[in-house]
Amino acid sequence: MTEHHAPSPPGSPAERLAAALAAPEASDRLRAAMTAGSSPEPAFLAPLIARCAVEPDFFVRDMLTWAIAALPREITVPRLLRELGSPVAQARSQALHTLSKIGDPESRHAILPDHLHDSDAEVARTAWRTAAGLAPEPERPALAAELCRELGRGDLDLMRSLSRALVELGEAARSPVRGATLAEDSAVRAHAKATLRLLEDPESGFYLDPQD
Repeated sequence: MTEHHAPSPPGSPAERLAAALAAPEASDRLRAAMTAGSSPEPAFLAPLIARCAVEPDFFVRDMLTWAIAALPREITVPRLLRELGSPVAQARSQALHTLSKIGDPESRHAILPDHLHDSDAEVARTAWRTAAGLAPEPERPALAAELCRELGRGDLDLMRSLSRALVELGEAARSPVRGATLAEDSAVRAHAKATLRLLEDPESGFYLDPQD
């Protein structure tokens, strides 16, 4: 009996990867991203980046980041920096997340106040974490002051993310956070005091005290 096999998808390896990354099942997309990262080729960068902007599954997005980070940073970083200007929020947040994984110190200059104060919470959250992780000591005070402008924003989870980014900046954050405890806005004051407690003891839990 003759055995029948499904035909291979036409086109270049990059085109076949793009098709695999658009598969209906998340498990198939995850496998495609894993395969691309295991045998990295520069031609894979474009379809990987393109999928980052639209991929709905968290685990697939994380594998896309891993696959991009497996490529040479001299080609990935410039492409990711261009994505920071995308009108698509997920494209911006995924580019920021991937830059944080690559850890190229020069990419910090592309993280602008617009990203730190992005109207999309996930973009802002990722920008806080990435900027804090990349900032060298001399730039930390200015970054901490900029991040303190976001105190009081969003729900408890978003507030916790900002506080953790400020804690990562260490002593540079102490003065602007302490200043924010005197803000007129009660949400800003409470968030600043919660952050100050974390600065004193980074292992303690994040909470808003009703008395604040």
